[in-house]
Order: sequence, then structure tokens, then C-alpha cells
Amino acid sequence: MDIQLIDTHCHLYGKDFAQDIRAVIERAENEGVRRFYLPAIDSEVINDMLQLELDFPGKCFAMMGLHPCSVKEDVEQELALVGEWLARRPFKAVGEIGLDYYWDKTFVEAQQKAFHQQIEWALHYQLPIVIHSRESMADSIRIVAEHQKGQLRGIFHCFTGTLEEAQQIIDLGFYLGIGGVITYKNTHLREVLKAVSMDRIVLETDAPYLTPVPFRGKRNESSYLKYIVEKVAEVKEIGVAEAAAITSANAKKIFGD
Repeated sequence: MDIQLIDTHCHLYGKDFAQDIRAVIERAENEGVRRFYLPAIDSEVINDMLQLELDFPGKCFAMMGLHPCSVKEDVEQELALVGEWLARRPFKAVGEIGLDYYWDKTFVEAQQKAFHQQIEWALHYQLPIVIHSRESMADSIRIVAEHQKGQLRGIFHCFTGTLEEAQQIIDLGFYLGIGGVITYKNTHLREVLKAVSMDRIVLETDAPYLTPVPFRGKRNESSYLKYIVEKVAEVKEIGVAEAAAITSANAKKIFGD
């Protein structure tokens, strides 16, 4: 079956892939994955991310942003670098940005300020945003809503929230990034997915994290997007080719064709 998939969120520039990235990309392409969108984390990954984009032109696409877990004492310095890069060259999105209250709440205020700032840059450069939200959904939705005057667009990456939260995100004109969690046994995400429209869903692996069943516990990679699209198709009671076509079309709407 000739299907075309887009991995809207994968950290393929990371050390986990340093030894076999060409094989990883090849395996993904053999499963129909045509594009790989690379979210930034902080200054430590930028060179590796941009190198991967150079090595796989037209396949790997870089974003620029400061991940909330990297918001620390040097936040001003890190944000300045993001601003410089956004001014220097085109990126596909501002991301991965947002809020994470799970690991550490020391820098919550700084995380929120960084989120606001990066949304402003996205609006200035007319770019979508890719949002990381962990244990922080209400604040993440509130901050997006504050900036949404009809121009802001993007993805709530790794969405695992409630149906009510999904609806709020969709009402804001945003998309839900669905990944490996949809394949986990005890997730409520399948019930949520059943109730939302396919035209607001995009697929992602978040490789090397959140590996889908049947490889849970091992390194995730983009070829495993196959298991995610199969589960989405099953939940929505449509064919795999249709699920792939719709989600890929959605990704192209967000990032540009």
C-alpha cells in the first residue's frame, strides 16, 4: 500500500540516532514517511539539528524555539539566541515551546514569559507554533487564547488531555498531535479521538521518546509512525490510507506544502 505519512515531531538529530541516522530515515521512508519535522530544544542542539536538515534536504525541516524544560537561570541568553536565529533564516515553526510543570516548578513564571515571547515572534514571522504542555494544559490554552486574534496556528504536541481540552484547542484553530500514547493499553486518548474530527489531527512520533506498542520501552523512531496511523484508523473506523492522507494534508496546512 502506497501511503504518505508526515512525522510532525521527531528529535532525529539527538545522540540516540548518531550512529544510524541514515538507516533510521531509510526505514521510515520504506514505511511511507516523507517528511520529518525537527523541534528545537535549546542552544545545545541547534547545530546538530541544522546539520540534519542539510544532510536530508527536502525531508528534514527545522523549527526554532526554547523548550520549557530548558528555561533556567540563563533564559534571557537562550531566548536571545532563538530571536537571532528566527531573524537570520526561515524555519518551519516556532517550537518546541510551552509549559512543563511536571519536572520542576521553579521557573514557572519564566516559562510563561518565554512562551508569550515566542508566540509573539511566531506572529511576527507568520509561523505556526508547536506546543509542549505537561501538567499545564489550562495555562497553555489560556496563553494561546490571549494571543489568538485569528492569525495564530499550530499544534498541541503529544496531546493526551481530556475531550473538553481537545475541544478548546480545536476551537482556538489548533491541531492535536497524536503519537505513541494512542497505542497504550490504559489510555483514555482513544475515547477522545473518537469524538474529534480527523481534520484537526496530525501524527508524530516524538522519537526517541514515547515509543508505540509493540516496541514500547525501546528507542522510538519515525518508521513506527506506521503503528500510530494504524491505531488512529482503527479508532476512527476508516482505512489506513485515508487516515494517512488526511493527517498529511493537515500537516501541510500547518507547515506549508
